[in-house]
Amino acid sequence: MQHTSRPHFLQRASVALASSLALLSTLLAQANEAQNGRPSAKVLQQMQLALATPEQMSAAERVLVGQYDCEFGQRISIDPHDSQQGYFRLRHGQQSWLMKPTLTATGAVRLEDVRGATLMIQILTKSMLLDPRKGQRLVDGCVHQVQREAERELASRPRQSMLGGN
Repeated sequence: MQHTSRPHFLQRASVALASSLALLSTLLAQANEAQNGRPSAKVLQQMQLALATPEQMSAAERVLVGQYDCEFGQRISIDPHDSQQGYFRLRHGQQSWLMKPTLTATGAVRLEDVRGATLMIQILTKSMLLDPRKGQRLVDGCVHQVQREAERELASRPRQSMLGGN
């Protein structure tokens, strides 16, 4: 009886060892990511994106794709993800992030890095890129052509004062 249970025990031990090694490999890859500030290729391969929800797809329709001119001569670009509908690739200099869009109650579009490292807020006339972990702006005053046109339109129609004067 002991002889027959031993192979079963060894089989379970092998599965447990394999699982532990896979977990260790993932943890080492994540440590490498934390050290380098970006994920290793292995972590990216393991990262599976959730299918976009209807709300995410609605937000994705409002994302301004293309080049943005930012303050101090900086530029960012946003392009749709190659294979995952409802996600975007944001680039600034040599850095690149995988972004998930959401709408806010105010109508602004939030592009949230799937790893939580960056956040882009897109409003009617400008956008900004933030580091939510540090609570700092990375780039401000980013303007897409559509935002530039919206700013011109607003400037051509001065608002009346809420206090009744001009």
